[in-house]
Amino acid sequence: QVRLVESGGGLVQAGDSLRLSCAASERTFIGLIMAWFRQAPGKERNFVAAISGSGRSTHYADSVKGRFTISRENAKSTVYLQMDTLEPEDTAVYYCAANYGGTWSEDRWEKYDYWGQGTQVTVSS
Repeated sequence: QVRLVESGGGLVQAGDSLRLSCAASERTFIGLIMAWFRQAPGKERNFVAAISGSGRSTHYADSVKGRFTISRENAKSTVYLQMDTLEPEDTAVYYCAANYGGTWSEDRWEKYDYWGQGTQVTVSS
């Protein structure tokens, strides 16, 4: 069982930046494909970004490409989501997800086996 704990959410203004962190309990962290999803009130959970075990390959949703950056520190079993130029439309609960195997560019939430509890990001205009 992999336990994921997110942190770093908060209330910011449009144009600001935030960095989310997700710490995993798994020792073999490098074997995990990691991803971020988000869910706004009344909407479905949407893919944001994913990263391969080595960190060399990344994949982004079109809506965040060029503004968000996913990265990982395998020595710390932690994945990050750097969010720049935030917009009110980015307001959502952000979830960290993990999976062994599969493709590093997987953007379907149902393909991930492990989830964090979520962290709220609110962007005011």
